[in-house]
Amino acid sequence: MGKHQLTQMGIIKKVIRRIGRYRILMLLSLLLATTVVAITLYIPILAGKAIDCIITQGAVDFNTLISLLIRIGILAGEAAILQWIMNTVNNHITYNVVRDVRNEAFSRIQILPLSFLDRNPTGEILNRITTDADQFADGLLMGFTQLFTGIATIIGTLLFMLSVNWKIAIVVVVLTPLSLFVAKFIASKTYHFFLKQSKVRAEQTAFIDEMITGAKTVTAFSREDETLEKFDEINERLEKCSLKATFFSSLTNPTTRFINSTIYAAVALTGAFAASGLGIFGVGAVFTVGQLSSLLAYANQYTKPFNEISGVITELQNAIACAGRLFELIEQEPQPKEADTAVSLTDISGNIDIKDVAFSYTPDRPLISGLSLNVKPGQRIAIVGPTGCGKTTFINLLMRFYDVCDGSITLEGHDIRNITRKSLRLGFGMVLQDTWLRAGTIKDNIKLAKSDATDEEVIEAAKSAHAHSFIKRLPNGYDTLISEDGGSLSQGQKQLLCIARIMLCMPPMLILDEATSSIDTRTEIRIQKAFLKLLKGRTSFIVAHRLSTIREADIILVMRDGNIVEQGNNQELLQKNGFYATLYNSQFANQE
Repeated sequence: MGKHQLTQMGIIKKVIRRIGRYRILMLLSLLLATTVVAITLYIPILAGKAIDCIITQGAVDFNTLISLLIRIGILAGEAAILQWIMNTVNNHITYNVVRDVRNEAFSRIQILPLSFLDRNPTGEILNRITTDADQFADGLLMGFTQLFTGIATIIGTLLFMLSVNWKIAIVVVVLTPLSLFVAKFIASKTYHFFLKQSKVRAEQTAFIDEMITGAKTVTAFSREDETLEKFDEINERLEKCSLKATFFSSLTNPTTRFINSTIYAAVALTGAFAASGLGIFGVGAVFTVGQLSSLLAYANQYTKPFNEISGVITELQNAIACAGRLFELIEQEPQPKEADTAVSLTDISGNIDIKDVAFSYTPDRPLISGLSLNVKPGQRIAIVGPTGCGKTTFINLLMRFYDVCDGSITLEGHDIRNITRKSLRLGFGMVLQDTWLRAGTIKDNIKLAKSDATDEEVIEAAKSAHAHSFIKRLPNGYDTLISEDGGSLSQGQKQLLCIARIMLCMPPMLILDEATSSIDTRTEIRIQKAFLKLLKGRTSFIVAHRLSTIREADIILVMRDGNIVEQGNNQELLQKNGFYATLYNSQFANQE
């Protein structure tokens, strides 16, 4: 999907750069982590002293013991409060970073060329912004919550052990690299499995989205069994790579626990020798039972972060893999920037000149070549031809959804590549064969064309589109809520709502791409009359398979294999008795 595969270190640098935006909160989190660890590690020293107060038979120092216990209680309370504040700060950092990355990804989608969206499944892109971002957040939060405190605990514990008995601390230092080596070795293996898991999960999401969207088609062609087989195949691949990722990541904890238990046993053994005055660990200093208990507590606290960090590393491998897929999306090449000299057109009459335009979606398959046309303001241009001849592609070029490969398209004397995309597209009103509605009310969907429209304007537009009557029959009229696919509305009703949008904004130019394909003949006749009123004085392009809709067009362009093979009005083209006449007679010969 990306131009190149991001390395693990490259991904980490990008994450750190985004975390750096919250450096003040980061410093606060580090300060709180250090303070919590310092308090937590000071408590075993007090506990050791408390044990020494009661170790001698018949000579318990109750005053000192009570004082120490009170101090331990106060410190434990302070540590708990600071821990809560630290977790709150970490949550704030994590979800702000993930919010920023999500915003970057969604913002990038808004400026990506349509060719990118055409090439990549919707569900796969959706998976990156939702599931991958959630996985990234989980790993990042665990990293902030446990990584800082774990590292601080390891360093702090070593310092405290050195202060109690440096010789025993040396034993711990010598054995520690074993745990680090094992954790690093396993982490390097798990990253690749988690990356593969993310990719297969995205493939599964894309497939589910595709099958739910096309559920009626699947059912109509009785493809349920084949669909289940395909889903099972993807699910099995996801299971296999997930099991491998989980298996290798799960090795980290038990192996580090074994090594850490070995360290604990070594401390206990050497500490026992020291407390009894035997061996090199007890020479030259008095080593009490309280100090031994403190060292054992430190040994336990020292090894615990290794277990936590091993879990953190596992989650971070998954988080980094998911973050990498997000960054691949964020770093996709956007559509070309507006030229510095780009003009914003405000007065558009519809004067369009197309000269020697050539275009292809892929270099090895030319689609349009040598297309030339001069359109005067107010003309109605109909475009007809067999499927795949380039009709919709021609519309895509007009709207600059794609840029021409050769030649030029000018509007009001300006090459459309030198016109701001926003002003160019605001000059057109589009009604497509594929309707698009969003979740919301009927009124909201019509007002997409003009957000500041009044209720009266919305109703008038609906009446012009012959949608008012069916809207009034809905449970809540114009305030009826519908889902993004239109809910219970028929395809024809959804198309009427899209036509109502155009009736509301009244743009200077119109594109009607099979605009009445899903509407019954009686309603179509009414809408054609409404269109005649709407089209008056407006440059319009009408793509149609049903030739009855374009008989009144000023110019009919007959396209075949990306070229205009005939041009003229309905009567002229019939008299030529060419390709248009063949298309026309195939539809109307029997009727007439």
